[in-house]
Amino acid sequence: MAVRQQLIERSRQQVWAVLADPTRYDEWVVGVADSAPGRGDWPAMGADLKYQVVLGPWKGGGRTVVRRSEAPHILELEADSGPLGTARIALEIRPWGRADSIVVVDEHPLRGAAGSLHNVAVDAFLQVRHRTMLKRLAAVVEESAPREQGPARSAS
Repeated sequence: MAVRQQLIERSRQQVWAVLADPTRYDEWVVGVADSAPGRGDWPAMGADLKYQVVLGPWKGGGRTVVRRSEAPHILELEADSGPLGTARIALEIRPWGRADSIVVVDEHPLRGAAGSLHNVAVDAFLQVRHRTMLKRLAAVVEESAPREQGPARSAS
């Protein structure tokens, strides 16, 4: 199972602000270049974004569609990478303490070659990809927004 999590030292709203910007996906999603809004109002259900998929020397068009969106804590996507097939990518943003977030990514192949060839080796590849992707997301969010302060602690 390709599930991974990352601490991001910003609020859920600050993480969501980056996820809600379709032009920023190529800044943090591994293997994506030149992301741009497609149809609909991203990240509303049914909206999509388009990008170039880059795997080594291979390049092709990609499209991701929002399948579930509950700001600022759940974003579920279906990524279509053409001949590679589609994958379900679920992002959950959980509060962590007063001003931080835990982002959990859960990705599973759905259709096409990706679904047919899904195995332990593919999950291992996804784990490595997610580690890099979540570190990039943390960097983008933390560099984009000032740290919010949680409520003051009361002295006991």
